Amino acid sequence: IKDWKMRLSYFLQNSASSAKTKSKKLGKHHTYFRPSPEEAELWAEAFDELLANKYGLAAFRAFLKSEFCEENIEFWLACEDFKKTKSPQKMTSKAKKIYSDFIEKEAPKEINIDFQTKDMIAQNIQEATRTCFSAAQKRVYSLMESNSYPRFLESEFYQQLCQKMPITGVVQGI
Repeated sequence: IKDWKMRLSYFLQNSASSAKTKSKKLGKHHTYFRPSPEEAELWAEAFDELLANKYGLAAFRAFLKSEFCEENIEFWLACEDFKKTKSPQKMTSKAKKIYSDFIEKEAPKEINIDFQTKDMIAQNIQEATRTCFSAAQKRVYSLMESNSYPRFLESEFYQQLCQKMPITGVVQGI
């Protein structure tokens, strides 16, 4: 658990520093705090609740990393980013990057999907559309929701986030 906390703390610091850089440009100020136990408990209501929360996503990502399967969330996030791409040129280059990182045989972060889906993606990225990774993204989402998410909710780390912390007069971080 100490390793988890260290990884999550590191991830959040990096996220916070990049968010602060972005927020300065946008004139907004974002800070990352440990969620309240009530907020953390909301993540157990639905997988989407967890993914929609920045701290929840970071915690889940750290959990997946500890289980050596972070490629699933990275692929899902890459697909979410891909779907927001407007330029056809950028869409094609992002599609090829996602394919080489996650789909092709021996990819550095190869995800576990069937051959037919991989083959369909290989054909679709030639003329990339927002939906060319949809089948694979749904499959990975389903795997995370049915396998990793329940284990995350049972993890000691998540259970600690849901515990009420004693009030000591000092704001506690991670």
